[in-house]
Amino acid sequence: MKSKEEFVHSVFESIAPKYDLMNNILSFRRHKYWRKFTMRKMNVQEGQTAIDLCCGTCDWTISLAQESKKGKIVGLDFSQNMLDYGACKMQEQGLEKQITLVRGNAMSLPYEDNSFDYATIGFALRNVPDLIQVLKEMQRVVKPGGKIVSLELSKPTWQPFKAIYYFYFQRVLPLLGKLIVKSYEQYKWLPESLIQFPNHKQLAEIFQSVGLTEVEAYPLTGGIAALHIGVKAK
Repeated sequence: MKSKEEFVHSVFESIAPKYDLMNNILSFRRHKYWRKFTMRKMNVQEGQTAIDLCCGTCDWTISLAQESKKGKIVGLDFSQNMLDYGACKMQEQGLEKQITLVRGNAMSLPYEDNSFDYATIGFALRNVPDLIQVLKEMQRVVKPGGKIVSLELSKPTWQPFKAIYYFYFQRVLPLLGKLIVKSYEQYKWLPESLIQFPNHKQLAEIFQSVGLTEVEAYPLTGGIAALHIGVKAK
C-alpha cells in the first residue's frame, strides 16, 4: 500500500495538466478572490522575500513576486509536472530572474533558519503527512517577525449551504474529475482528505501550539476556505 506522501505525489503528478481548471470547479471560481484577499492581508512590501510551499502551478508564487517586485521568491513542490507547468506561467510573466522553482519536500526545507520574510502554503496543508512538522519548518525558515500563511479549503459552518457543499464535494466533484481529468479516484480522495482536516478554529489553535503569535483566522465564502496567518516571535 502506498504511503500518504506517495499517493498524494501520484495524484498531483497525474492531474497537473488540468489542475487550474479543476481549481475553478472545486472553489466555484472563488480561489482567485481568496488569493487576492490573502495578499491584501499579507501586505507584502517591495523587496521582501518568500517561499511558497507546495506551489503547484505557481499562481500564488507569481502573485508574491509581482507584489515584492524585486525580492527573491522560491516556489517549492514535490511534483515535477506541477513545477513544469508553473515554469511556463513564470516565463510568460517574465519572472525567471525573480522566482526560483525547487523540487523539494515541505517536511524538510533545504534552507537555513531565518531566510525569508514569508512562508506560504496554498490548498496543500491538508495533504502533507504531518501538518505540524510543516508549520515548524515554515516557522524555522522565516525571519523573526516574519509571517507564516496558509490558505486552505475548510469546513462550511452554516446550513443549508453546508449540506449543499458537502453533497457537491463528495458526490459531484469526483464525477467531474472523472469527466474532465479522467481521475475519479483522485478527486474522490480530495473530500476524504478534508474530513480529517481541522476546522478553521482548530487550525488556529495548532498555529498557536507551534509557537506562532498574533494568529489570525478568516473563514471565506461561508467557511469553504480559510486563511490563517501567524507571526514568528522576535
